[in-house]
Amino acid sequence: MRSILVHVYNDPGIEARLQVALDMARSYDAHLTFLQVVQQPIVLPGDYTGTITAQMMPVVQEQADELRKVIEARLADEDVRWDWVQEAGMADDMLMSHAALNDLVLVGCVAPQGSETQPSRLAGTLAIEGRSPVMVAPKDAKGFDPTKPALVAWNGSREASHALREALPMLKHSKSVYLVTVTGENDRKRSALPPVDGAAYLSRHGISCEIVELPCLGRHPAEVLLEAAESRDAGYIVLGAYGHARLFELVFGGVTLRMLKDPPIPLVLAH
Repeated sequence: MRSILVHVYNDPGIEARLQVALDMARSYDAHLTFLQVVQQPIVLPGDYTGTITAQMMPVVQEQADELRKVIEARLADEDVRWDWVQEAGMADDMLMSHAALNDLVLVGCVAPQGSETQPSRLAGTLAIEGRSPVMVAPKDAKGFDPTKPALVAWNGSREASHALREALPMLKHSKSVYLVTVTGENDRKRSALPPVDGAAYLSRHGISCEIVELPCLGRHPAEVLLEAAESRDAGYIVLGAYGHARLFELVFGGVTLRMLKDPPIPLVLAH
């Protein structure tokens, strides 16, 4: 993992993303590309000629330039390789375009112009429609330790398998890996791969893992996975992203959707 794309946006999680990105760059000897997307202001009701919107653009650009100046000043004192790209347009389009030549996209759990209490549509869109894995950083993260245990959510699907493969560079740094299946709610499809297949795949890459099956017992699968991650002091969770991101119909027994709401630890998503 040598190229990491970091979404720059002035939201409550910008400091957390910066700290996570710097820790990852040092741990993986990676280059950081900070992508700042300057979005056009939303057209206001009654502004038929677009005059007010046009007047707001210089203010938006000035705010973006000020944020860039502050962060670049900090990065100048860091011992990592980085560059800065500023684009005008929609965040999801620009991020997906630049993600094509990056190994990971790092975003926050609060999307631009989104609500802090709602799951990030941006993260869902990138995970499902993009071609690179997405890490969603908690807005209060203090950093990232790649050696901490990793929890992989496993249900034997193609999405879970893809997420497992995409996370290999990170899993190789983790001191322990848990392949966790939540049982009791929905029976696995016949085409689903058993956990032992996932473990065999990891072993071929020199990664040993512990297979864990946890009963749902009437709880939401996301709660079971988060509790399992907490009890094992996991540094991040790997899971497949399901559904149609444009409509925000993210389903994995509702796990993807539930976990995107203010995650306590980083999530690594792939479709």
